[in-house]
Amino acid sequence: MEEFNVKNFLFSSSATVYGTPKYLPLDEKHPCIGDAITNPYGKSKYICEHILKDTIVAHPEWNIILLRYFNPVGAHKTGLIGEDPIGKPNNLMPYIAQVAVGRLPYVNIFGTDYDTPDGTGVRDYIHVVDVAIGHIAAMKQFEMNCGLK
Repeated sequence: MEEFNVKNFLFSSSATVYGTPKYLPLDEKHPCIGDAITNPYGKSKYICEHILKDTIVAHPEWNIILLRYFNPVGAHKTGLIGEDPIGKPNNLMPYIAQVAVGRLPYVNIFGTDYDTPDGTGVRDYIHVVDVAIGHIAAMKQFEMNCGLK
């Protein structure tokens, strides 16, 4: 990045860096405690965030933005991108889409012992277009030499 004078970096992190929540809903003030992270994906995002925080200390002329979100899903209205992965899907939305178009007869619901009214899990999702809009808004912060956000 130094060779090409790139000093702006937007990192798509994940809310999994919060680990097991101490309170809900989560907010940016929630602590990120490495030992509380429950899976390798979250741990890898946590480590990347720390590398980037170290980078801004070593190179204060950089601008680094860390975005954390849960489960980006959905399709673009053109149909050019969407929820039709090759192989076995790794989240719920492709299964819902497959039921909607008749490839599957129903969606399997896993888990019955969650602390919810019916015992099934509750998840937060964000639409991929909203993620893209958020990325564009975040990148505008680079123009103001934002440092680390």
